[in-house]
Amino acid sequence: MNSVLTKLIAREGGTAVVRRLIGLFVAILAAGLTLGVVAAGGVLAQGMVKGQYGDWQVRCDTPPGAKSEQCALIQNVTADDRPNVGLSVIVLRTADKKQRILRVLAPLGVLLPSGLGLKIDTADVGRTPFVRCLPNGCVAEAVLDDKLLDQLKTGKNATFIVFQTPEEGIGIPIALAGFGDGFEKLP
Repeated sequence: MNSVLTKLIAREGGTAVVRRLIGLFVAILAAGLTLGVVAAGGVLAQGMVKGQYGDWQVRCDTPPGAKSEQCALIQNVTADDRPNVGLSVIVLRTADKKQRILRVLAPLGVLLPSGLGLKIDTADVGRTPFVRCLPNGCVAEAVLDDKLLDQLKTGKNATFIVFQTPEEGIGIPIALAGFGDGFEKLP
């Protein structure tokens, strides 16, 4: 492992390797949160990429004890002006296929009472509360109703807003191109 990392650093440079490792870590974390897959010792397992739709990926895995594969639509982004502030946006159907969930993993240090804000194009959609914090970030979650799903499918851009103080929101834009196609591929 060490020699592989040394060769990668020599070939691509330290900054590129750090970015790649951070991206891999975020993808693994998002897949583990989405699919509920936690291996022994707390290491998160990564789902297999089943499709790429714009900046969105459909990732699938079969969690321990599950009878069927579970999939999620995922996009990982960082704030344009703050590379240390990033989000994992995860959309999935529950295992019983009765509900659709929008789940966002935000960085530690966000102001929890303010929740997570969302704008789609110029429309203010509202805020959703954070439901729990993990060692790697805090999770906000909302049921994806038909109206919000339609806005995500037809919109061009969404901006998720995290707050560090009640007055200071950080907008993190994500592209919605490919969202509709990716969502339709979710089993």
